[in-house]
This record gives sequence, structure tokens and C-alpha cells, in this order.
Amino acid sequence: MPITVEEFATARPYLLSVAHRMLGSAQDAQDAVQTAWVRAATARSSASVENPSAWLTTVTARVCLDELRARRRRNEAPLLADAVPAADLAADEAVLRAEDVSRALMVLLARLTPPQRVAYVLHDLFSTPFDRIAEVLGATVPSAKQHASRARRRLAPARQSAEETGRADQRIVDAFMTAARTGDTRRMIQLLAPDSVRDAEAALLPDGGRTTVTGASDIAAETAQFRDRIRAACPLSVNGRPMYVIAPGGRPFATIEISTAGGQVTRIALCLVRPNDRFDAPGPPNAPWRSVSHAGSRPSRPSRP
Repeated sequence: MPITVEEFATARPYLLSVAHRMLGSAQDAQDAVQTAWVRAATARSSASVENPSAWLTTVTARVCLDELRARRRRNEAPLLADAVPAADLAADEAVLRAEDVSRALMVLLARLTPPQRVAYVLHDLFSTPFDRIAEVLGATVPSAKQHASRARRRLAPARQSAEETGRADQRIVDAFMTAARTGDTRRMIQLLAPDSVRDAEAALLPDGGRTTVTGASDIAAETAQFRDRIRAACPLSVNGRPMYVIAPGGRPFATIEISTAGGQVTRIALCLVRPNDRFDAPGPPNAPWRSVSHAGSRPSRPSRP
């Protein structure tokens, strides 16, 4: 057996991080890493491996690539949060918080083709050299580089018209969301217009919940009750419009669209995410998205030779 149990145990946390970014699911990542270990344990070669971590990463990435391609052949759309079992969603959320993974990036990675996602994750998030990525993809180095480049272009911020960019004062929107995450009702009331309105789809509310709430005090009090959901929200462009997306575990669930006027929030609209909604990075090109997309995406990796 070319890889020992001890070598696998050392590399396992890193392998799980890589597989999670590729597959978007903590459970699927565990299955992929376990499959990689089975392949390592049943390998016929008795020669030792110079770099066990690199060898296991390559095998794990191939398993993930196979799974992504199988999903594509089955024409599976990325699962929205309400289609994921609660236990799996909790596990995905735990990974995001424990490893400080960019929630928005996990939403956007679902847009990539299997080779693009593998190349982007390995190179841009885990600094894997392109010769190893080419080996995973069964492609040439130039082809591997092209897949990563195409992934970056697809993840780049969407261009917005002047009308779309000027819809709301983003500083006010972000300040309100910051207060909402902590349940700071006093600050929310300061940011809300006295006659502000909150509209929400009934499916997002508890039984008997009001689909429309009017007035700063009532909206702030209600919003504070849902701060756990708001903590799972991230800024994205949805169908070309800047919004916040509630995405527990990196899986889209609902959108929050906030309108402003005169330096105050005037309307908040909450809607369920639809399967055909298009997600893009927020803001114009050269916005601070590039650094945000990588934040927390590189856990400690085993040393290279």
C-alpha cells in the first residue's frame, strides 16, 4: 500500500476542504475523501509515495470531478436550501463557519462546468500547480490554465447599468444588514424610514405571519427575530440586481432586496429563490469582490516537498 493510515489521517482535513469547495456539500466531500482512501488502500503498488498529500489530493480531485460530471450527465441543477435535508444543511453551514469560507463564492461555484470548478478550486483556492491540475483533468497544462481562466471570467462581477447601480445607497443597505445580523433594533430604527414597508412571500414566514409590515419599529422588531437567517446572507447580484441572498451552507434560499431614499431604508422585499435565478458577483469590475471571494478559502495545507 503506497499510503499509510497515518499519512491519510494527516492529509484528511485538507482533503475534506478541497472536496467541499468542489462539491459544495460536506457529506459529499466526506464520501469523496473516503473513496480516495479506499483507492489508496487497494492500490497494488508497494512503492512508497514521495508526497502522500499531493497523491491523495490528485485522487480526491479525480473522484470529485467524476461526481461533478455525473451530476451534469443526470442534468441535476444545484440544490436550493429548501431541497436539502436539515442535517446536511447544518453540516454545510458548520463547515462554512468553522473554516470561514466565502458564502457567496460557494453559491457562485455552482455556475462552473466540472473542469472549470476543479481547476479554479485547485489553483486559485489551494495553489495547486497546473501540471498536477492537468493530470487530474486528463488534459494538457495549457488546457488546465484555460479552464481556470474561464472560471475566473464567469465568477467576475457582472456589469450593471447606471440605473441598476443607483437603485439604492449601498452604504445604507450594508449598515442595515449589519444591524440586522446582531438584532440591533435601535440602529435599524435609525436607518428605516418611519413609513418603510417590508413585503415577504408567505412561504418565508411562520404560520400566521404578516406578508406586509409597515413602520420602522415593527419592521426592526420582526427583523431581530430572524437574525439567524440574516447571518447566513451575503451580497450578490441576482438577475442583474444587487441584493442579499440568504444562503445557509452556501445554498441559496431567499433574496433580500432593499430600497433606499433620502439616506434611509424605504422598502424591504423578501422572496424565495427560484431555480432559474442567475447569481453573479456583486458590483462593477474591480470592486473588492476578488479579495472577498477568496477570504477564508485556504485552510492550512500539508507542506509540499
